[in-house]
Parts: sequence; C-alpha cells; structure tokens
Amino acid sequence: MFRRERWMAIVTLVLLQAFAAAAGTYVMANDVSLNALTEESPRPIVSEKPPPVPVRTAGPVLAAGGNGPLPTKGTLAGRLAKALGDPALGPQVGASLIDARTGVALYGESPDVGLTPASTTKVVTGIAALASLGPDTRLATRVVPGSLAGSIVLVGGGDPTLAGPKADRGRPYPQEASLTTLAARTATALKKAGKRKVTLFYDDHLFTGPRTGPGWKPGYVPEGSVAPVHALAMDEGRVAPDLGARVADPARSAADAFAGLLRRQGVTVVKGLRPAKAGLGVQELARVESAPVYALVERMLTLSDNDLAEALARHIAIKEGRPGTFASVAPAVTGVLKRLGVHQGVHVVDGSGLSIRNRITPAALARLLSLAAAPSNPHLHSAVSGMPVAGFTGTLRNRFETKDGRPGAGMVRAKTGTLNGVNTLAGVATTAEGRLLTFAFMADKVPMGWGKAEAALDRLAAILVEGA
Repeated sequence: MFRRERWMAIVTLVLLQAFAAAAGTYVMANDVSLNALTEESPRPIVSEKPPPVPVRTAGPVLAAGGNGPLPTKGTLAGRLAKALGDPALGPQVGASLIDARTGVALYGESPDVGLTPASTTKVVTGIAALASLGPDTRLATRVVPGSLAGSIVLVGGGDPTLAGPKADRGRPYPQEASLTTLAARTATALKKAGKRKVTLFYDDHLFTGPRTGPGWKPGYVPEGSVAPVHALAMDEGRVAPDLGARVADPARSAADAFAGLLRRQGVTVVKGLRPAKAGLGVQELARVESAPVYALVERMLTLSDNDLAEALARHIAIKEGRPGTFASVAPAVTGVLKRLGVHQGVHVVDGSGLSIRNRITPAALARLLSLAAAPSNPHLHSAVSGMPVAGFTGTLRNRFETKDGRPGAGMVRAKTGTLNGVNTLAGVATTAEGRLLTFAFMADKVPMGWGKAEAALDRLAAILVEGA
C-alpha cells in the first residue's frame, strides 16, 4: 500500500495553494523499527524490506506560478525594517529572508546573531530526524520473553504517542500505536504457547540520564507542558489522554495499564511490576509500531508537541551512535546538520525548544527551511508540510486575524515559538506573484503584553505575501 503523499503546500486565501509533487512516492511497507536490543548502547533494528519501488522524479516546488518574480528588495527591506521596530517585539530582534528557489538572502536584521528560538527549535529537530532516521522509520513497542521462567518484558521503544486504553480510537491523523492492541497480540501468543500466568517486567532503558532538560523551568512538568522523558510511555505521559496533567513515572504507569489489559484478555499477571532489561537476541512475542517518522514530524510541528520532539531528538542521538540522553542531543543533531551543510548558527540542548539555553540564528532557520523545501530533498519535505497554516491549523489557527496580518492567512506556513519573553516565527510564504520565500523572525527580549508580539510577527510574514 502506497503512502499518500504528504507534500502539501501553501494554501490559497481559502484553501491550500498546493505544492507540486516534489516528493517521490514512499512505500508504507518500507519500514524501519527502532528497538532496544543491546544492553550497553541500543541501536536501531532494520525490519525486512520488500523489493524497492521506483521513485518518481521530483518536480518543481510550486505548481504554476511558483517561479514568479522576486519582490523588490529596497521596498521590501524598508517595510520589514519598519515592522521589526514595533515596540511589542522589544529591543532584541533578528530576521532573515531567503529566496527558496536560489538560496539567495533577500533581507537580514542581525541574521547571524544567536537568539533563543523557543519552539522553532522543532524545525531543527524535525529536519534532523528526517535526515538521520529516514521518513519511513517507525518506533516499535514490543513484548519479549523474560529471563525468568514464566516472565515477559514490555519494552519501550521511545514512542510517546503510544495510545493507552482510555484513548479515543477516532483521534485524527496520524494513527497511533495502541497498548490495547499490543496486549491482545501478547495474550494470543501466550495462549498459543499454553501460558496463562506471567510475571511482567518493563524495560525503559532506551532513553537514559536526566528526565528533564537543561535549562528547563521547574514548572514545565507540573503545569503539563511536557512529561518526564521516558522510552516507555502512553498518551505522552498524561494522567488521561485529553488532560495536560502528567504522571510522575510514565513507564510504570504504562506497565500498570498493560498488566490490566492482559488480565482482560484472560492472562493472569503476578503482582509486583519491576523494571528490567530485555535480553539480547530474544525473539519477540508481539509488537506495535508508530506512524512513520514523516507523519510524526508533521504532528510535532503542527501541534508543537514537546514530548514527541524530545523522543525524536533521542532517536537521532541513538541512530548517530550515542546514548539516548539530553547530553547527546547537541553533538548528534550537529553531526546530522553538518552532513547537510547547515550546522552554522545552530546550538540546541533539547529537541522541543523548552530550554532557555538553545541558541539559533535567524539565518540558520531560514537556510534549514530552504533546504527542506528544495525539490532535490523530498525526504525533508514533511518539515514544511507539517508546519501550521496561517489562520487555519495548529498553533496558527487563531493567528493572522488582525487587519495587518490577514493577508498572510492561508499563504504562510510557519512554526511558532513562545517562552516568557520570547516570540519567534519561522516558515515559508508565497508572494502575491507566486515566489516561495523562507523566513525567520525572532525576538527574545519581548516586553509584557499578551498577543502583541504575536501580532507583530504575523504582520512581518504578511508583508512577504503582499510583496513590494
């Protein structure tokens, strides 16, 4: 079954102005699963692949009109400079504007100064994940026999989207792996082997080290912005699927729920759940797999999903031969970006952008997005198609509503970033003449004033749409 193409593009004033199909066709069955199989240094395991399917030659980034004329530099620069002076953005701002087709810089205001990016860090995480893991990689949660007689081990595969028993199965794209399904498959395998009573252990060792990030505020977990980072979690560590509150130990919570699901399937679970490492080379009893990475990246960007961003950052680290820790994120991501030639100006210590220690330059963000939009990089296109559409989806659903911002509605895809005193916006915009531009607008000394800085950033993006 072929994967439906996710290379959506900038919308028209009513819907989306579609990108041409620049991505080649990907095959849904061509999956890679990341699992914890080694004790010291976990590595990804490649699933058996079907015969290769020919990839269609990439087309232009935009449909008709995509190579329209460039905006007049002088006039555009003047309008942007004036808008960047909005007091709502504060005294420290940066901007970068790049022509996506040629990579030529069209405008910059302190473009090479590293600023706090907030959640625009997820642009870096998404592109690095697509480049390192591959767009069709899936994250597997497994059950294997334990080392003790009559025991089994629930092995976390670093999939925070794993749906618990209370999750609404009608939730929107992308489809999540289900703990309920895993329990049913496990029970079937156990009964087939004549076993109806087991001792359950759980393996959470794929991710190690501190569970909260450097530069994170102590209130992030209690307020529900993110869960402690674990390789085994259901519903992103939430107390309930639709609540922001998080459990203290996501791994133990998922294991408890799994035990209850096994009992419903007629398997007796001996009390006393404990953590344990799964054995090496053990044949699994059952597994479930996440949506492919391209869909996870889209979800992460559209919803600004902190838990998913942190999981993807650790998978990058593991794929790059490092431990799944916060300390590994910076060298692993930097290594991937170096291979892509876009590492200059990027320093990150987490995947989500919650850390106040991250620094990214506006030019670096704009370059990354230009790279992701290029016809020659179809494997990176989900980093653009996943960004919210101005005025329509995700974190931009209720943005671009002011008179000055309205021209950008439907014509801009961008990732937002918000922390105390920080507001950023980075994405792509289509000019009235049909030219695709990539941009980053950043401010990290923003004065108090709810919504004012966001409106100022919306106006900057709208100016790109209006052109000279």
